[in-house]
Amino acid sequence: MVDGILYVSVEFATVGHKCCCGCGNEVFTRLSPKDWQLTYDGRSISLNPSIGNWNFPCQSHYWIKNNRVVWDRKWSKAKIDALKRGEAIDGTDTTRVDDTGPPRRKRLWKRLTKRFKGN
Repeated sequence: MVDGILYVSVEFATVGHKCCCGCGNEVFTRLSPKDWQLTYDGRSISLNPSIGNWNFPCQSHYWIKNNRVVWDRKWSKAKIDALKRGEAIDGTDTTRVDDTGPPRRKRLWKRLTKRFKGN
C-alpha cells in the first residue's frame, strides 16, 4: 500500500489504507451497515464511524471526513478493552477533536480523492 491512497474493494466490501499517523501499519475496514460506511459525493469521501487502531502500538484514533483526517482523542485502556469484549460503549466523549495528534496531511486526501476518482 502507498501512503495517502484509500483502496476500495467493492467485491470484498473492504477499504484499506496505511495508518494516517505514519506508523506504516495497514488498516482494513469492512463495509456493511453494522461496520463502516463509505460515502462518496462526487467530490469528497468519508468513512464512518471513526478509525480506532487499538491493536497497533500507535493506537491512533481518527475520522476520515470530506477528504480530511480529523484526529480524535485516544481512548483509555478500559474503554478499548470493553470495546474488544463487545460491550456497549458510550460514544459521547469520542467526538471532540484532539489537535495534539500527528500532523494532518493535507495532500494525503487530495491524492486519495484523485486515485478514488481514477484521475
